[in-house]
Amino acid sequence: MGGFFGAASKDACRNELFYGVDYNSHLGTRRAGMATFDSADNCFCRSIHSIENTYFRTKFEDELDKFKGNIGIGVISDNDPQPIIINSHLGKFAIVTVAKINNLDRLEKELLNEGAHFGELSSGRTNPTELVALLINRGSNFKEGIAQMFERIEGSCSLLILTENSIIAARDQLGRTPIIIGKKIDGSGFAASSESTAFPNLGYEHYRDLGPGEVVEITPEDVRVITAPGDEMQVCSFLWVYYGFPTSTYEGTNVEDMRFKSGFEMGKTDENEVDCAAGIPDSGVGMALGYAAGKGVPYRRCISKYTPTWPRSFTPSEQSRRNLVAKMKLVPNGAMLLDQRALLCDDSIVRGTQLTDNVQDLYNLGAKEVHIRIACPPLIYSCPFIGFTSSKSDMELLTRRIIGELEGDPNKNLDKYATTNSPEYNILVEKIRERFGLSSLKFNPIETLVESIGLPKDKLCTHCFDGTSRFHPCGKCHKKNAEE
Repeated sequence: MGGFFGAASKDACRNELFYGVDYNSHLGTRRAGMATFDSADNCFCRSIHSIENTYFRTKFEDELDKFKGNIGIGVISDNDPQPIIINSHLGKFAIVTVAKINNLDRLEKELLNEGAHFGELSSGRTNPTELVALLINRGSNFKEGIAQMFERIEGSCSLLILTENSIIAARDQLGRTPIIIGKKIDGSGFAASSESTAFPNLGYEHYRDLGPGEVVEITPEDVRVITAPGDEMQVCSFLWVYYGFPTSTYEGTNVEDMRFKSGFEMGKTDENEVDCAAGIPDSGVGMALGYAAGKGVPYRRCISKYTPTWPRSFTPSEQSRRNLVAKMKLVPNGAMLLDQRALLCDDSIVRGTQLTDNVQDLYNLGAKEVHIRIACPPLIYSCPFIGFTSSKSDMELLTRRIIGELEGDPNKNLDKYATTNSPEYNILVEKIRERFGLSSLKFNPIETLVESIGLPKDKLCTHCFDGTSRFHPCGKCHKKNAEE
């Protein structure tokens, strides 16, 4: 996925930019970059580093002093290097994006035919951020260019642009990824971030969220609307389930509060008898605390996360090594599990490759029963809007492989398997339970997920669960069923 942070301050911004970007580190795994503009020397300063095997801070801390100026942007990314610095008829600017562009190859050809050119990349592919910048440059000004870019891309894109005088922030046209604006408590500036978690320790308070498609210009003195927000929103519901940091809030709903509420509802209505509840760190903890409160059982730390030498679980590019790293991070505690009917809460089941070994470990350490509760519905469809997993196709999803086994066709009757408590849904859940040797398995139904977030369902993107969402290529909106 990815996350970004931008600061416009009356004073030097390097420190708050550095730590603000760092507070988005859980959103990306591959590269990080920062850029500032120094008005005294009339130049941009930029640096980009790989963070695949280390923390963001270790790469940038030693070079902080070179980032002069009071306006800057930075990014944690799963894509190619950014920020990109552009010199165009719109002026010089740096740009960062959180984007997934499904028609990138087609747009590349169109731009080449229009006379554009792209920089050579080590990956051998066009940098999505560079493509977005070139699309924006087709406009006579930033407002027009961003609007035209939104109309041409298929997927999603939120961005920050650093000019010589300000930061321009533009949220995805359907608001799939958030941008939150913070205001310095002492009145000395504003910031824009993918995560509101970045604000409190840096002296910011929540100012407001950008609306879907909204474009604003941020200076140390003010936030000025360039393009008003649209009425339609499809913010990703998986942000609350998995990606969001517990202290972050999107659209007025705090991540930890949402996880607690969904777990509480599950615990209150769950008929299985258990002795304790535990969360699979990190994103399963809030749900497990809620489950324990709703069920009236103690919360136990049956699994702890070891982070000193395993900071990032999904960094390795090779899947088997990624699985091993993920396993090495989670250390079960036999003293908490012995003779327990243990219930564990987790955010989701994607491929299911890690769960088999983990469940067997719990039994080996003396658990009498192992029950699993999942924070979201079964993932039936891969996401065409946000890169929240590294899955390249639907067939990497455990659910689709099981549906293929049941139906002889992994694309058959998907709407039935996605419908809570339908015969097909119940068979799918039972097959997953059997595969992992669980005492019981339940997924949070989509109705509980939506209720816990607290937004109307038509404001949320639930495509990965039920195959429905509003698509926005070339301005068209329609309900999409992935079986079509």
